[in-house]
Amino acid sequence: MQADIIIVGAGMIGSTLALALQDAGLTIKLVDAGPLDVQPFIPTDPFEPRVSALSAASQRILERVGAWPGIVERRVSPYRDMHVWDGSGTGQIHFSAASVHAEVLGHIVENRVVQDALLDALKGCDSIELISARLEQLRQTESGWTLTLDDGQQLSAGLVVAADGANSAVRRLAGCETREWDYLHHAIVTSVRCVEPNQQTAWQRFTDDGPLAFLPLQREGDEHWCSIVWSVTEGEAQRLMALDDEGFRQALGRAFEYRLGEVLEVDPRLCIPLRQRHAKRYAQPGLALIGDAAHTIHPLAGQGVNLGLLDAAVLAEVLLSAIGRGAPLGDPRVLARFERRRMPHNLSMMAAMEGFERLFQADNLPLRWLRNAGLKGIEALPEAKAMFVRQALGLSGDLPDLARL
Repeated sequence: MQADIIIVGAGMIGSTLALALQDAGLTIKLVDAGPLDVQPFIPTDPFEPRVSALSAASQRILERVGAWPGIVERRVSPYRDMHVWDGSGTGQIHFSAASVHAEVLGHIVENRVVQDALLDALKGCDSIELISARLEQLRQTESGWTLTLDDGQQLSAGLVVAADGANSAVRRLAGCETREWDYLHHAIVTSVRCVEPNQQTAWQRFTDDGPLAFLPLQREGDEHWCSIVWSVTEGEAQRLMALDDEGFRQALGRAFEYRLGEVLEVDPRLCIPLRQRHAKRYAQPGLALIGDAAHTIHPLAGQGVNLGLLDAAVLAEVLLSAIGRGAPLGDPRVLARFERRRMPHNLSMMAAMEGFERLFQADNLPLRWLRNAGLKGIEALPEAKAMFVRQALGLSGDLPDLARL
């Protein structure tokens, strides 16, 4: 079967790209190995352990592709403040949306909620065909690429977009090279209920083992819940995962310095190895990589999904411009425009996160003094704090039209 575009991966990033192109007069096939059914949302259900901190720019993108109303109808948790402190010193910093006259810094949303809202929006698009099958073979042809799926289907298109995650089959089968390294850390993620309400605040403490984030969640008006992301060494992760719920609650409360009182409840835990990966190129003739297929970063500031949504929005903008000019979508010159706009931004964010991670992992006295002094210095400079807030909102730099006011 022939299509104009085949997007492999119907997760948050691939689905957003498909919706951004729905009115372009293209035949789009969206392929995913997993189920593509929307699960009924029950407000009393436990929280999905994997969440994203969606920036204002990401919210605008999701609004414009028609998915944000479905997210709000399900479950969304705004946060207006952020507190960051060094557990090995006295340095701390407070960011506030009010400092830049914004209502919120962002929203904590379960990944499943975002995904189902996107799938709901996709169901009404005649130009987009959803295909639940796994990619098995990928072959380059004179006119583009041919995909063979595990159900025997063969699909062809002039442009294939890899949105199939960190372990991208498209990237592997196309022979795209990456630079990657292991952080030697694991992230423990779960949801917890605390004595004190979360105050619609994102809390982050830098411990000797790694950063610990408490991200605000609310369920039916109850704001005592938080999503936690706890980055620790592999050995410490094994120890913490082996604890029973009581032992884990106590260890977590101590590590968080009981900022929200005792941890009363803890949901089932996941442990995720942390690895940074970056494709050397985002594009080649007839092929583009977006989201985690192109880059994965440390979850230190929750920027991974935001970077991916900007990838999708910029690629859509570039492709729509090419359609207006009558240029082939898989033309290397077209896709190079996408790569030139996104690679520098993603690399700079990755470098910043790497720098933070190394600085707060350092245990020698000069660097500990430096990070404490840095936190105190920024806290004393409202203009510098405002710059960080605008960066967190995702409203600076080369923004695609979908993310603009």
